[in-house]
Amino acid sequence: MTWKYLAIALILYSLIVGMIVPLKSGIESVSPAFAKTGDTIQVRISGYNTIFTHPADAPTRVWFTFDEKHAVAGSDVKAINDRELEARFVLPTLLPNGKASTFLNVIVDHASAGTSLLPAGIEVRQQEGASGDMSAWQQHPVGNLHVQKGMSFPYQNVIYESIRNTYYHVPMWFALMFMFIASVWHSIQFLRTGNKQSDRKAVAYTEIGVLFGLLGLFTGMVWANYAWGAPWNNDIKQITTAIALLIYLSYFILRSSFEDNEKGARLGAVYNIFAFSSLIPLLYIVPRMFASLHPGATGNPAFGSQDLDNTMRMVFYPAIIGWTLLGFWIGQLRARYLRLFDKVAQID
Repeated sequence: MTWKYLAIALILYSLIVGMIVPLKSGIESVSPAFAKTGDTIQVRISGYNTIFTHPADAPTRVWFTFDEKHAVAGSDVKAINDRELEARFVLPTLLPNGKASTFLNVIVDHASAGTSLLPAGIEVRQQEGASGDMSAWQQHPVGNLHVQKGMSFPYQNVIYESIRNTYYHVPMWFALMFMFIASVWHSIQFLRTGNKQSDRKAVAYTEIGVLFGLLGLFTGMVWANYAWGAPWNNDIKQITTAIALLIYLSYFILRSSFEDNEKGARLGAVYNIFAFSSLIPLLYIVPRMFASLHPGATGNPAFGSQDLDNTMRMVFYPAIIGWTLLGFWIGQLRARYLRLFDKVAQID
């Protein structure tokens, strides 16, 4: 019984902490978004969860960076309000990569809000016929950066607060996988021993696995609507996930198509093994072979340290454990119900 209380505690923990912990400070946008080498520009930076005016005497530094060794520091940095900064930049006459244009990262370092980064925040184009050297890129290196204090989640410019869906969308797929593993195990046991209770457990865990799959698909569509502009984008992983769920839904249709319950159970168990063997390629292999909007696919890197840091892991892993334990709990209850139903129907 202890593990059932643990399941409830972990789910409540992930729901509450996952929602109330704030995101780190970040940079939403930089204006202007384009500039030319040799120009002197006045830049306005818009922040997220920033406190640029508190405290009033907190030093704020701003850089445009090409890499660790090449950076340009801003001057006359002034906080307009808590979310907006202004700074003046004198851009060197030559780009460090020798190309016609390049994107520079924008870094803001605030004594209280910590350090924020906007990758490829501004595009700088090389003026024709310009000359000079690279010394201007090395005069003000980035260093002595501050770290935001307190517990907070990573800020990502594309997904913002929806990063919290990591604690609900992703654990659904982990729980689904564990449910289907338990289901196929009991199907194999039923084929070996003929134990009817093993078949009931296979059915129960398949039902819970499909439920988690539908929840995972729904939370994914909510996330996609925010991050990608539409709930369904014909992304390869969305398509293969829908196919996998349809395969498992066919499992129930197959079982119910036989008047002989024993025959339906045995064919269902064989089909369940087939369904599980197709699950791994559909969810984890095929999506990685094609370009996808999902992390970890071709053209889109998997989660990195800034996407899933140690603070997020404090919520992410307990959420996986909690939802998985809840799935096994519901599966046990469902198997007991099926046994009572069979007794009433005089099947067993």
